[in-house]
Amino acid sequence: MPRKSPLVIGHRGAPGYRPEHSRSSYELALAMGVDAVEPDVVATKDGVLVVRHENEISGTTDIARHPEFADRKTTKRVDGQALTGWFTEDFTWAELSTLRGRERLPEVRATSASFDDSQAILRLRDVLDIVREGSAEHGREIGVVLEVKHATYFASIGLDLAPLIEQELRDAGWADGELPLIIECFESTVLGQLRARGIAASYVYLIEAAGRPYDLFVAEGKQALTYKATVTPRGLDGLIGKVDGISVSKRMLLARGNTIVQDAHERGLKVFTWTCRPENAFLAAEFRGPGSKGAFGDYESEWGVIARTGVDGVFVDHPDLGVSFFRS
Repeated sequence: MPRKSPLVIGHRGAPGYRPEHSRSSYELALAMGVDAVEPDVVATKDGVLVVRHENEISGTTDIARHPEFADRKTTKRVDGQALTGWFTEDFTWAELSTLRGRERLPEVRATSASFDDSQAILRLRDVLDIVREGSAEHGREIGVVLEVKHATYFASIGLDLAPLIEQELRDAGWADGELPLIIECFESTVLGQLRARGIAASYVYLIEAAGRPYDLFVAEGKQALTYKATVTPRGLDGLIGKVDGISVSKRMLLARGNTIVQDAHERGLKVFTWTCRPENAFLAAEFRGPGSKGAFGDYESEWGVIARTGVDGVFVDHPDLGVSFFRS
């Protein structure tokens, strides 16, 4: 990955301006100068890797407008949570390719929502090709931060993501280190599986501000290490040699007195954080300004706190603002 610090990563492209994971979202992020973009990966019934925030797609596609798919609306438990809607694993890629993307947060991002229903959803291969072509077009090395979603759940229904991801990366020429690649997940098990398969990448463990990783909870129950305990010095000791870094909720870096970045750096681990967004809806309370949830608050002050921790990478929804702030 490029050696800028911090890396500015287009979180699902440029979703502050275009529906997340759409072609125009990724192309805009590349044009705005990001160091990398982040696709989330889930699977179809026939084993095609598609780029969606979740496997439940009612909020990010127009599937509810397709009467031919009405009978596939269902309720499932994903990572222990009951969800009702339509799920990628119940469709073939040919079926999903008929859908169009929609803005997930229209009440906050009306401009992005104006692009609803105009773009097909993408496969992982499409994003890998967009980034390769964009690197050539813009004359700079641009990376991919691939987030694996719900690996334990998918394995439980017979869709093991590790071999699917390995094959896709090899077929697309992204598996051997020629192009900058980071693989991240909230579950460390699949990271170990992909590393064992010889995928040349940096491996980053995603960390929530609360709770336990689902893979470890399934294996160990309430004895499983919490995310919070994982970022203590003792927890970080346990990650040495297993991953190359962690990616923590920004809430953890905004907490007074935290030493997460320092502690991780002392152990040779990089630290990323998610997600830097300027709207009031997403800012910590002390940085919110007047106006609606979609109005910009004092995001520069919040981002300044994050930057001063010495973090190695930041995920942003507005790449132009992120590049301008974190490169200044």
